[in-house]
Amino acid sequence: MKKVIVELGERSYPIFVGNGLLETLDGLIGEHLAGRSVCIVTDSNLKERFLPCVEKCLSGCARKLHSCVFPAGEASKRLSTIEMICREAVRAGLDRKSVFVALGGGVCGDMTGFAASVYMRGTRFIQIPTTLLAMVDSSVGGKTGVDLPEGKNLVGAFFQPEAVVIDTAFLETLPKRELSCGYAELIKSAVILDESLFNYLEANVSALLPRPAPDPAGEAVSRCCALKAGVVAADEKESSQRAILNYGHTFGHAIEALTGYTEIEHGEAVAIGMSVAARLAVLLGLISRETARRQDALLRAFALPVTVPEGCSPEAVFQAMGSDKKNCNGKLKLILPERIGKAGIYTDVPRERILEAIRERSAR
Repeated sequence: MKKVIVELGERSYPIFVGNGLLETLDGLIGEHLAGRSVCIVTDSNLKERFLPCVEKCLSGCARKLHSCVFPAGEASKRLSTIEMICREAVRAGLDRKSVFVALGGGVCGDMTGFAASVYMRGTRFIQIPTTLLAMVDSSVGGKTGVDLPEGKNLVGAFFQPEAVVIDTAFLETLPKRELSCGYAELIKSAVILDESLFNYLEANVSALLPRPAPDPAGEAVSRCCALKAGVVAADEKESSQRAILNYGHTFGHAIEALTGYTEIEHGEAVAIGMSVAARLAVLLGLISRETARRQDALLRAFALPVTVPEGCSPEAVFQAMGSDKKNCNGKLKLILPERIGKAGIYTDVPRERILEAIRERSAR
């Protein structure tokens, strides 16, 4: 087992990464639950397969144990589900000292954290991510929220968990497409923060997909979590440098919105967004064509798309980007690579260049 600490003073918390950790939950997080009422939030896909195991492991720690299940899928990531979770908590008798436990992917973690942040003006929560995407992205850093019809994650709060337990055994249960989506975030972190991680991913594609070997998977996940923990510790609420973690997301979120959040998975949209951003960086003279080619080659190796889908015109993508919550004072805030392992924040990129980059990465 590896342990990463997110250093936030009194609110610092551990990230545990290892294979088979689900069976040792009581030892890892029991101190956070002792004498408290606990509500495990999960989705309908995980209710039968994993919820009973987690309930059994935590039953000896919690004073009372409850569960709340919502329909699986991005369509549930809305304010009405937050209301449902909070009302379930009231009916179960949870108070301000109670703990919410998120058992699921990014949708579950984002909503559970948001519910915990607003329930009785704030309680506690713990993350148990079950997808690779959630392990390396949404479970770490305290971003919580829900979608609006106008865009992703437009309502939410920064609210840190008390602990994150990442059991890489979950990866053995995931279909290839879902694994690929998680690797998009790993590649993203490597491109913007760590060339050595990028090299590691290049050298271990066959060990990580389609069935991740425990040791390479644990190594890749823990290294990615450590990178994100360092960024979060330096800029918790994204006032400056944490914004680089959004590499590929401004373009990606626009594509998700245009395709109705159903056709393209989040990780796939991020991969496409990274490809467009790299092409834009080439047009602006920030990186070489070879650097962009190398990034796209790694994305393809992990079975990720790198072209804007048909039906998403450059003008429509650009317009949808205007609703991104990361924009500032009416200006698009774009994260662009400067080399493998380093990225920068750009706010004055000409509209024509952005449209050109989208056009060049559009499906023919």
